[in-house]
Amino acid sequence: MTAFPALGRLVAALVLGLGLASLAQAHHGWRWTADGQFELTGVVRSATLGNPHGVLQVDADGTMWTVEVGQPWRNERAGLTDAMFVPGAEMTLVGKRSADAREYRLKAERILIEGKAYDLYPERLP
Repeated sequence: MTAFPALGRLVAALVLGLGLASLAQAHHGWRWTADGQFELTGVVRSATLGNPHGVLQVDADGTMWTVEVGQPWRNERAGLTDAMFVPGAEMTLVGKRSADAREYRLKAERILIEGKAYDLYPERLP
């Protein structure tokens, strides 16, 4: 009789673990993005940097976009610093737009600031 409660807890833990893993994959993968490159130029209004990745709010001609940038190590490897994402900074972001055209969301692969390119995902760029 004691084996059943232990088995139930094990099954529940496995189901919970698989569910959390699939949610993380759906959020941090590229499945939500459309094919092709998308370019967006705008002004940073706010930045939340850190793990699992940084998120910028970018105003592009009056439309607010949510832009995912890299993890801290990826930003650093590309030559970016947190100070480059201050409110008021103008930049061009190149990457994958959300497959849902009603959603103003972009996953940046390259960031251009004052004409200089910072490649977050060089392997994904043409």
